[in-house]
Amino acid sequence: MSKATKHPANLKPETAVLTRGFDPSLSVGSARPAVFRSSTYVFSSPEAAERAFDIMGGRAQRTPGENVDLVYSRFNHPNAQILEDQIIPLEPGTTVATVFNSGMAAIMTALLAVLKPGDSIIYTVPIYGGTQTLIQGFLEPFGIQGIAVPGGRSDLLDQAIRSAKNLGVVLIETPANPTIVMTDIQRACQTVAGLPTGSNGGSAPQRPLVMIDNTFLGPAFQHPLALGADLSIYSATKYLGGFSDIIGGVCLGKDAALMQKIRSKRSLFGNILQPDECWILNSRLPTVYLRMNRQSENAKRTAESLVGHPKISKIYYPTLFSDPEQKRIYENQCSEPGGLVSIDLKGGKAAAFDFLRHLQIARDAVSLGGVETLACHPRSTTHSAWSAKDLDEAGIGDGLVRISFGIEDFSDLLSDFEQALEQE
Repeated sequence: MSKATKHPANLKPETAVLTRGFDPSLSVGSARPAVFRSSTYVFSSPEAAERAFDIMGGRAQRTPGENVDLVYSRFNHPNAQILEDQIIPLEPGTTVATVFNSGMAAIMTALLAVLKPGDSIIYTVPIYGGTQTLIQGFLEPFGIQGIAVPGGRSDLLDQAIRSAKNLGVVLIETPANPTIVMTDIQRACQTVAGLPTGSNGGSAPQRPLVMIDNTFLGPAFQHPLALGADLSIYSATKYLGGFSDIIGGVCLGKDAALMQKIRSKRSLFGNILQPDECWILNSRLPTVYLRMNRQSENAKRTAESLVGHPKISKIYYPTLFSDPEQKRIYENQCSEPGGLVSIDLKGGKAAAFDFLRHLQIARDAVSLGGVETLACHPRSTTHSAWSAKDLDEAGIGDGLVRISFGIEDFSDLLSDFEQALEQE
């Protein structure tokens, strides 16, 4: 369905997302896609059925411009095709995308498509708690070694990449959750590209893959594929969805063969995004730049207004970086600072809980990227499964509060934070 659409070349992302991926003639002339709730699809011919299964099973490759019959909605469906085509222009360098029923499903499926027992995976910390649990609680018992490297330490990351045995994947979350530490994507990709074949202890001719969790700044403000990464992965639940009402994940790349491996695993696991959620997410894509720019502006103005507040010991935000290397990475890698701010409150956990308790506009909730402002205490919620040692080493202290800014009026938000900070 998505391949039937013709659209001009060289369109800006904001235009392309509204003009590609959907042919109204296939939906009775509807100006917007319909929801296709069907578990199975009728083949146009027995030969078309055979061709569809050969391509789906990896026994054949789709030719340029070829329309292939759909088979079964665990493998693919029209709404997934439309969404996957329309999301491509939002991430420069992307040629192919795959959607999942959660961000964790996207990360898990991408990793399991390329890693095997005996391989190793390097990952930056801090990282989303679910991702760390996946690596430590599932992949490591499965026989895949996890190697944690502090985010922002390019020297240590270089060293780990060059010394890891059977390295399969370098997984970077940048900015880090929830300390906003940034890791140099381009340098990591260059270090991986410089590895001689087999120099990492493996015999495979393929170099390790660089995967980026781009949930915090993508797609508007950071473009990993343009910096050399192989995959850019999102929790579409966050900024892409934007309204805290759906769960989804997206994997974007530039290698069709690699994405076919990931799609094959998606078919096996059955974790494709369902038609209704695809339709909802499709309707949100045209406004993602508008929302993210407003959220970033609200975060920037509020963070900078709270500098020096007597009850805050530190504010974590890109425009407030004091470390020269962090400043350099931000300026070279990102176009805007984004909508996430973390603050360290004097008084530890009690002060953090009091702050959250007295918020009147912002809401005490996990997740991020919605049009409403959310705040949470990572040490007792999103990262509560970590050991105290890991939390302390990652800089996730008792007084740390993560704030995801929405699109409310900036002055109302600032007043809300100030009154919550003043409560005894």
